Amino acid sequence: MAKAISNVFKKPSTDEFKFGDAELEAICVQLKEKVDRVFGRSLAIRELDAGSDNSTEIELNNLSTPYYDVERFGISFVASPRHADVLIVTGAITRNMEIAAKKTWEAMPAPKFVVAVGDDACGVGIQNESYAVLGGADKIFVVDLKIPGNPPSPKMILMGLLALVHQIEKQTKG
Repeated sequence: MAKAISNVFKKPSTDEFKFGDAELEAICVQLKEKVDRVFGRSLAIRELDAGSDNSTEIELNNLSTPYYDVERFGISFVASPRHADVLIVTGAITRNMEIAAKKTWEAMPAPKFVVAVGDDACGVGIQNESYAVLGGADKIFVVDLKIPGNPPSPKMILMGLLALVHQIEKQTKG
């Protein structure tokens, strides 16, 4: 009974939890500015699971949670490749997904960019030696950017997207 009463009067552990991340906010603000300059609108992303273990998808889904909330910075995930600027490939390209992956790429309007996210998509994961796997995303696509990690954190994914938009901006100026 004494323990229950002491829990009522002690300082809640949530009081020490910080909800903001200054570094993350700075990355997202930079990304928003570059997306506005390069694309003149929001950045639409189509995620393609080509044979992953879903760990990278979980981190990509975290980008839409209230903590990261990337929609406020002009980044949206779209259901159709016909609306996408960037194709994010997760997982190694399995033999069964090869045709579907190519069709997804072909359905995207130009200019289109491919980002390999996670070790398997980058061609260095544990699944890449399997008989059922072609390899990383670069086996069937020209990959513009690789974000390694098993899985990479949402912050690393955002930093990768910032690097991609910066790279695109340099190409269009030069």
